[in-house]
Amino acid sequence: MSATAIILAAGFGTRMKSDLPKTLHKIAGKPMLRHLIDSCATVFDRIVVVVGPETALVGKEAAPWPHVVQHDRLGTAHAALQAEAHFGEGEVAVLYADNPLITPETLQRLLDRRRAGDVGLALLAMRPADPARYGRVIGAGGFVERIVEYKDASEAERAVGLCNAGVLCADARRMLGWLKAVRNDNAQKEFYLTDVVELARAEAALVAAVEAPEAELLGINSRAEQARAEAEVQRRLREAAMDGGVTLISPETVFFSTDTILANDVIVGPSVVFGPKVRVEKGAEIKAFSHLENCIVRERAIIGPFARLRPGADIGPDAHVGNFVEVKAATLGAGVKANHLSYIGDASIGARTNVGAGTITCNYDGFGKYRTEIGADVFVGSDSVLVAPLTIGDGAMITAGSVITADVEPDAMAFGRARQEVRPGRAAAFRAARKKEKK
Repeated sequence: MSATAIILAAGFGTRMKSDLPKTLHKIAGKPMLRHLIDSCATVFDRIVVVVGPETALVGKEAAPWPHVVQHDRLGTAHAALQAEAHFGEGEVAVLYADNPLITPETLQRLLDRRRAGDVGLALLAMRPADPARYGRVIGAGGFVERIVEYKDASEAERAVGLCNAGVLCADARRMLGWLKAVRNDNAQKEFYLTDVVELARAEAALVAAVEAPEAELLGINSRAEQARAEAEVQRRLREAAMDGGVTLISPETVFFSTDTILANDVIVGPSVVFGPKVRVEKGAEIKAFSHLENCIVRERAIIGPFARLRPGADIGPDAHVGNFVEVKAATLGAGVKANHLSYIGDASIGARTNVGAGTITCNYDGFGKYRTEIGADVFVGSDSVLVAPLTIGDGAMITAGSVITADVEPDAMAFGRARQEVRPGRAAAFRAARKKEKK
């Protein structure tokens, strides 16, 4: 039997105080809408996203799933109805894009509960540490009689710890009927999705509550709530990494993106940040205060401390990228060592080559980017400037302090220094002259 997820993402999120639609704000490097879509995609056959008229970017983020537009913001039930043409057969679940942390396991339990027995409507509920602002779920034995908003609840009802999370699931035909029956006779003149529960009970339909952890059902309406969601996702990612055989020396200081891939026996030091699209292979070590994004670190390589790997960096097996070294769009072969204070950009470096401290590849002339090709077993002396486009052959040596502007053939030694002159006594004479000028 098929099932459809309707994700409501038409709200702009004024409390975020941002020009970017709320649901496109990122958690662990991924827009919150995409978090929920990815979870839904493992459970539901179809996904439809409801967007607002001025939020085309949200519809773009929904792709390849379809989106529909709620031209007039008349409430959550009205928003869900905009997806009527996509309901299909089977179940329909209505979710909120600003509840991005619901896991596939919880969504599957919601779907299974709706399909069990004579349950007409299933909803997600939670027991938050501070339930004050939530509507209370009143019922017994896992079934719901009604939902009472906090402001309307009696003292006894306020004492109930089970709270409504807003996510509903029902047979498509019945869901459509209930949505169309919702009225807007309230102070805001809006059609509220929560009224579906009352309509279901009025038809004597069984309404079942599926409990989920509060951490999964966090609603994000402000920057502070976004930060709490970020902390929850980072906690999950850290636990998953350690469960997969990764050593995190100081877990609470390491930050991941949702697509970070770490093999077993990787060691990660304190205060490391993984941006999007990072893969680290078995046995590599990422030392403290390093920053990585869109790069590959291969087996047994050592990165950092205080290293930066930018997009396109490919660090070979057993290579070392040390403190204050930046690598961008460059491939370092097996066993390459660049241990100190260097910039390697738009380059390829062959196996076992040593890059001395202070070396830079000059890859940009203000108009275009150019590559530096360095062979295997090359020695690049400290404080060298390699001006691209440039090729340095296997086994060559670049003397310290050189500026290299022409290709170097294999096994050659290249000097690119200005000629040194020594003038005995000139320093003392210079100082004496300067002192005399000051008198």
